[in-house]
Amino acid sequence: MDERTGEEIKSFIMEDNGYFSISFVHSVNQSPIEEVYQVRKNHIYLVSSRFKSFGAGVAAEIPEGLIFERLEDGWMQITGFNLKIDYLAYVVGTVSDHILHIDRKDYSLRELCGQNRFILITPASGIEDGG
Repeated sequence: MDERTGEEIKSFIMEDNGYFSISFVHSVNQSPIEEVYQVRKNHIYLVSSRFKSFGAGVAAEIPEGLIFERLEDGWMQITGFNLKIDYLAYVVGTVSDHILHIDRKDYSLRELCGQNRFILITPASGIEDGG
């Protein structure tokens, strides 16, 4: 939804315990990041984060209880999050596009929302393609 007007831009329906992710190039350290979320009982939870390099905007220390791995493809991954999030807020595609990944489909948020638009992703708008 548009943060300023409340307009619903696009809605998706997700089953309980379904996953989606958002990937983007970080505006400060200029490296790719992918954050993975799970929808549980109409709430969004951050469950993991993947990134290519350390730097501003990327965790420098790993809190107890989380797992850090260096993956064979050059990515690094932090898992073990169980962070409930009320909504996700993005300014779409300022540096590069934000890509929403759901059920092996990719959606350009620039194409859906327009560049530099301040959007909110909420469980109330859901996350099959409904709009």
